[in-house]
This record gives sequence, C-alpha cells and structure tokens, in this order.
Amino acid sequence: MADPIGRDTDSFLKSLGFPALRVHEALRHFDFSIASRRILVIGPMGSGKTEYSARLWRDARVASRKGAAVAALTTRLDSQASLFRADEGLGDADRRNIFFVRSRLDRARFPDYPEDALAFRGGYERCGDRIATVRDSFDLEALILAHPETGTWVVDEAAFYDERIAYLMRNESERRGLVFVCPTLILNFRREIFNPTARLLVETATDVYPLTAYCEHQDCIEDSFYTYRYYLVGGRECPALYFDPLIIVGGDREKDDPREPNYCTRCDAHHYLPGKEYTFFTLKPLGEAAGRGDLSPLREELALMHGNIEKSLLFGAFRRRYLDREDPVNENMAALEVPCIAERALCYLFAEQNLVSADQTRSLAKDLDLDADYLSRRLADNRRPIPF
Repeated sequence: MADPIGRDTDSFLKSLGFPALRVHEALRHFDFSIASRRILVIGPMGSGKTEYSARLWRDARVASRKGAAVAALTTRLDSQASLFRADEGLGDADRRNIFFVRSRLDRARFPDYPEDALAFRGGYERCGDRIATVRDSFDLEALILAHPETGTWVVDEAAFYDERIAYLMRNESERRGLVFVCPTLILNFRREIFNPTARLLVETATDVYPLTAYCEHQDCIEDSFYTYRYYLVGGRECPALYFDPLIIVGGDREKDDPREPNYCTRCDAHHYLPGKEYTFFTLKPLGEAAGRGDLSPLREELALMHGNIEKSLLFGAFRRRYLDREDPVNENMAALEVPCIAERALCYLFAEQNLVSADQTRSLAKDLDLDADYLSRRLADNRRPIPF
C-alpha cells in the first residue's frame, strides 16, 4: 500500500492556503563527518567544478570554528579505517583541514591571480600554505605524508595524472579515512572518456556530483554536458577536428590566434566534431601502413593537407559527408580553415596512436616543411616530446 503521508501533507498545506509546489533540494553544505570518500565532481569546462571546491573551502573555514563535539565527528573513522589505525598506529586526520592540489599541466590557467589562489572563473580563494602544485601521483603521495593532519584533499583535474593516482587515493581513503574531492573532466572534447586515469577514477569513486551548464551557443539555453573546442579564424568559429591533439595546455581566456584553441560548453545539437569518420576510415589506416614501412601514402596525404587541401582525401570526405546532402553542415566545413592540419594529424598518429615512429615524425616534418614549433609544443603537451 502506498504511503499516504505525502498526499496528507499536500492536503494540509492546501487547507492553509499554500499552493502545490515542487520542492527541490538546494546545494547542501559539505558533510565533513563522513570518512573514506572519493568524490568526483564532473562536468564540462565552465560548469563550476573548481567553484564547487571553493565553496568546500569556505565550508571548512566555518566548520573549523566549531567546538570539540564537532571535532570528534570530523576525525571519527569508519570501521575499516579504524582497523587500519589500530594495526598501524595511524593518527587522526581532521576532515575540516583541507589541502588543494593543482596539476603542473594547469599552470597556464589564470596567470593574473596570486600564487596561492584557488582560482575559478568567478573569482578565487587564497589558500596560503594549503595549496601546492604536483607533477604526478608520487608527488601527491609525498604531500600526503608531509601533512598527516589533513583529512580532505581537493585534487583538481585528477584525470591529468598517471593512473596510479586512483589507487593511491582509494588506499589512503580506506586506510586513514581521508576524503578526496576530484573536480575533473571525465569526457574530453571528443565526448569520449578522457583517458585511462579518468576511467579508473570512475571505477574507484564512492560519490559523483555531476554538474551541467547552459549551452554557450548564442541561440540555445539547453543543458550542456560536453566541452567544446574551437578556434577563431578571422573572427569565425571553427570547430576542432576529431584528430586535434588530445591535450593542449593553455589558459581560459579567449584567444584569437588560430593555432590556439578556445573552449566552451555545448549541448548535443551544437557540439560540432568533424572528421571522426575520416580518422578511422582513412587517417589511422594510413598511419598503420606507415608503421609497416609504407610511408608514401601518408606522406602524400599530409602534403596535400599542408599545401593543397582541396585535393586531399580529408577534403573529399568532408565534402561527401557535410556538403553533398539536403541539409549542409557548414559549421563542420569551417574546421578546414584552421592552420596546421597536417601537423595535427601527425601529432595524433605519433603521440596518441603510436602508429608512426619518432624518426618518421621528424622525417615527415622536415620533408614537408611542417611547423616544427607547433609540433614541438603539442607533443610536449601530450608528454611525447621529440627534438626537431
């Protein structure tokens, strides 16, 4: 039998003259009393992931002014962590003590803010000595050991780190009751799981807080779940190709340089991602042939991308897929106006797919007079630097 309490409450409120309302739960203050959590705060760029961390920081300052009874709650462990503490003599960490961790890959964001700033698009919080930049999971592990009193760790953009970080956070959470909050991208600009680290973060999480944003297309107000990468070429929006380099380090400011990407958040209808079919039908097979020693077809395609794109297989694929139809998608054709398309394709095949060697990459770049500076920066961003 259905519980009648809800209907009785509705009837009672109506009898007092109140209308029937749909009541939603507002964003709640953080609960520092719960131990051993791994919390993912996910959503597209601009959805407020880091701002959520700043709110947590402010909540901690309020909670830290509470008395001994609250301190007992925020240092209490769950049963599993209590067993570890008994076995290993581990001390208590207060979950109101927060440390904010930034990735070294993210240094270029918000360059005008103080060094100790937990910065987000709407402002920042000064964290003093409770913020640090780390390179990998080993740096994070050393930081945790150096701050045994810290019970809550905010690890920004955790998906940028090595896969080991997911298990490090799980183990420290289970051993000592530590809480890890990870505001991070799970999907990349291709709407795919960002990398193996992102997948492991999902597998080992205890809680997920999904955030959305308005689609930033000027004619849309739908919920957006996706990060959209685009370039400005002569003031025109040009979507990134599917095989655009996966990681491009840079700030959040709008950039007019057509070699440097911009980001916003978009819904399904306005998230343009041209070239995916071409990548798997043509570009990857060319790379696989190069890996077997037949470099000529790839060299020919890259040469056309670089110097005569309308003769390339890429342009032909775009014309058939986006123009030769009743409803042409001109937005996708604009992707071919972005410079360094051959360099992007070569970076994808070497740094991400491992289909061409470092020697082949250098040889192709030299033979085709590709932009060595662009290639060097993008390969370094993707942790596959090679000298040119």
